[in-house]
Amino acid sequence: MEITYPVANKMEKDGARTDLDGTVNEFLTYDEYLDSKITPLDLYYLEDEKLARQVVELGLRGTGEVWKREEFESRKAAAQASRLSKRSEQKTLASAGKELKDNFLRALAEREEANRSGKNHSIIFIRDHSACGQEISGYIDYAHRLKCEDFEPYFSGKKRLLPRPTDLSFYNWKTNEVTSSDSANYQVIANNPNGVLFMNKKDRNIVNVDPQLSCG
Repeated sequence: MEITYPVANKMEKDGARTDLDGTVNEFLTYDEYLDSKITPLDLYYLEDEKLARQVVELGLRGTGEVWKREEFESRKAAAQASRLSKRSEQKTLASAGKELKDNFLRALAEREEANRSGKNHSIIFIRDHSACGQEISGYIDYAHRLKCEDFEPYFSGKKRLLPRPTDLSFYNWKTNEVTSSDSANYQVIANNPNGVLFMNKKDRNIVNVDPQLSCG
């Protein structure tokens, strides 16, 4: 039996043109893209997957316009480069290029890259005054806060980094409000007779923040 594959009609220049950018994101390779256009009937008559791909690539199918390998791979490379560029932009340190005179901000800047990359999960103790003038203190998961908010205003001196009720621990010295919350990296062990402890969720190590412990 002879099988005839009609040549696809040329599509309008702009109107019905397939979105190649969407196609390159949908398929990992050009061969996967060609395979998506092969039907079980094609394989039944051709009995060869490679030949079926060639037939599709040559446009000898009535399934619409087929992208050429060169254009597909060129767009694929461009899309990958764009993704890498965006990731690089996202990894830009908020402290980069800042002239930091405050010792606390310098300490945060020194630890920013390690906490953003996951190499370290620093726990930071802060004791300061809220916008209402009330004394507050608490422990924060620095890596977690870096992922949840923009730190550029802190390093620029436009905002002060303060503990919140949603951090690992929080205490308002005026109202006696006390809260503790697990973070992405730490579990809070609050009912410990020797004081609050934090367990790293990854390596299960216990962090004891009691200053008396380090002085002994």
